[in-house]
Amino acid sequence: MTDKTILFGVIIALCASCDTGPTEVKSVSSGSSESSSSPSSEFSALSEASQSVLHQVEAKETFDSERYTYVRVAEGDEEYWVAISKQPVEVGKKYVFQKGLMKKNFFSPEFNRVFETLYLVSDFRPMGGTNQAEDVLSALQSGDVLKVDPNQITRPEGSVPLSELFENMSKYNGKQIVVTGKVVKVNPMIMGRNWIHIQDGTVEGKDLTVTTMENIPLGHVVSFEGTIALNKDFGAGYRYDIILEGAVVKK
Repeated sequence: MTDKTILFGVIIALCASCDTGPTEVKSVSSGSSESSSSPSSEFSALSEASQSVLHQVEAKETFDSERYTYVRVAEGDEEYWVAISKQPVEVGKKYVFQKGLMKKNFFSPEFNRVFETLYLVSDFRPMGGTNQAEDVLSALQSGDVLKVDPNQITRPEGSVPLSELFENMSKYNGKQIVVTGKVVKVNPMIMGRNWIHIQDGTVEGKDLTVTTMENIPLGHVVSFEGTIALNKDFGAGYRYDIILEGAVVKK
């Protein structure tokens, strides 16, 4: 396992545990000759995840890389850049986000430019009219977007409840299954994939981690089909008792 893979594992662990506001991500070493066009590869293990601060912004400029959409946004009198999983963004439209890792003076060799301030954002939500904006902000502030009501989760035929999965993990080891749940956490494009946590209300306070190339926002109910792996170790002391890998959205 490479040093970079271990570093990514540390970032995942930190994203799962921290609950502070956006903080600057300090470089592991200054003047390094190593470069990458992927923002997640430039954030160090000293970073912290933003969980509490709400940012209401207007998109001013946008362009895409292979995996990311870069957006120059205005928040009041301040302007900065955010990097999100590749998706359409409309210039002039209002958006809101709550979580992010921040990097100062991020250099992108793909575009040969330096971003003075760049946030790596996991949940970037559009806002339409005034009422919709207020609803989105209210939901994020109250935590309603992350509350799981099992009565609102409709499973397709054959979908395995998380209570059954957690109680009989060895039964499903190495098997391809379908699970359904509400997205309660997203860590985008770490080690070349998105890390999505879902809950279905059948096990209180316990979620299943899913790795996927799909872009699913927080609060959405989704069915994933993938392969169960047990005792998965990604290094840096970070391991999963159970994880659903290579998942795709089950229509």
